Amino acid sequence: MTRTESKPLEEKINAILENEQLEGAVVGVTVKHAATGDLLFSHNGNIRLHPASNMKLLTGAAALETLGADYRFQTEILSDGELKGNILHGNLYIKGKGDPTLLKSDLDQFARELKAQGIETIDGDLVGDDTWYDNIRLSQDLNWSDEPFHTGSQVSALTLSPNEDYDAGTVIVEVMPSENAEGKAQVRVIPETDYVTIVNQTKLVQAGEAQEISIEREHGTNNIIVEGTMPVDGTVSRSWVSVWEPAGYVLTVFRDALAEEGIQFTDESRDVAGATPEQAKIITSKKSIPLSELLVPFMKLSNNGIGETLTKEMGKQMHGAGTWDKGLEVMEDVVTELGVERESFLLRDGSGMSHKTLISANNIAQILYEIQNKSWFDAFEDSLPVAGEEDRLVGGTLRNRLTTEPAKGNVKAKTGLITGVSTLSGYVTSLDGEKLIFSILINNHLGPSEAMQEIENEIVTMLAGNEFME
Repeated sequence: MTRTESKPLEEKINAILENEQLEGAVVGVTVKHAATGDLLFSHNGNIRLHPASNMKLLTGAAALETLGADYRFQTEILSDGELKGNILHGNLYIKGKGDPTLLKSDLDQFARELKAQGIETIDGDLVGDDTWYDNIRLSQDLNWSDEPFHTGSQVSALTLSPNEDYDAGTVIVEVMPSENAEGKAQVRVIPETDYVTIVNQTKLVQAGEAQEISIEREHGTNNIIVEGTMPVDGTVSRSWVSVWEPAGYVLTVFRDALAEEGIQFTDESRDVAGATPEQAKIITSKKSIPLSELLVPFMKLSNNGIGETLTKEMGKQMHGAGTWDKGLEVMEDVVTELGVERESFLLRDGSGMSHKTLISANNIAQILYEIQNKSWFDAFEDSLPVAGEEDRLVGGTLRNRLTTEPAKGNVKAKTGLITGVSTLSGYVTSLDGEKLIFSILINNHLGPSEAMQEIENEIVTMLAGNEFME
């Protein structure tokens, strides 16, 4: 099948870009033929723009290329002591190596395994080792206003996720109606832990009144302020709240897990941070799911924490330093190897939260073209949100967009959204079977993000319904 001249396609996209809501914005749009790499359309294609979470396309590709689709994170339980009878004489270490998938159930399993080895008492400290990465918790451009929430959770080599979305370094806070005599809503923390302190300033109100709940952690502390009104017939309000210093969070939940198994510490025992001594021996360990599977929540749910963890892990594995600088250096190398000139882009984080990262639509499309020949490409493509598919681990951030044919189930793309920025880049097959690559970067808009997404939807729907004449 041959393609027509680009003019008809150009006219169609340019007509969409005449939308008055784009006035004052900067828009970069690139369309490539997936099989040949031919450039079919480019509007401001070489203008460097902020990609928002389209940055995750680069992070995912770089991680697959350098770490490998089968790569797994590991968490280790070690001791420098000796077991005499049922008493472990020495410290117990939990050494994190970046695993964002560590759950309370894993800590419970560690506790059961220690119990099975005959340990009933620990005469030593419980030590959290997060030295696999550096101690810089937040990427350099993260807005302070994002820091209390899961979108800006702290990055640590020893961390814990509250559920299988793997928002590491967070707790889930649920607020619901109660019969509390004090007239306050009921608040629950998942996993249950006293590492955070709930400051309940809610008020129960009559049925039918407004439900307005605010859940926010106080900066620099683990005090979570819960405010607002909850009607007696209200529904659960839920929020993922980041914790201050995730390693301490892990220690608290692990100590509780050990207690639930009947494993006690002596009175002098403390929870402390520190490096595991070289002579310490591994008692048990846990490996994460492979990277190919981890990419699903990362890309489909646009999980920022996984993006930043992968960045540090690439630095650790390739340069021996779990830092943003070394991780970004690895990513820059991969992007360059994929045919993008190093002087044409600027990378500042692994998630896309930065308002300083700069890359063009042409560059993103180039990367999406080149990776199609990689052995790991199927895992990469399978991790992208699929338009209009209701299952959140299939449709992801596109599950409520592009819900009708020919786009539904056809468009596989990564969304992106930060203040003033809306982006969408990925793959779509035209009505007559031509696979296309597209990148749409909208920057400096002042209108509602929904309006920008509708413009993106219109472009990719047109591409999905386009026919290339023989």
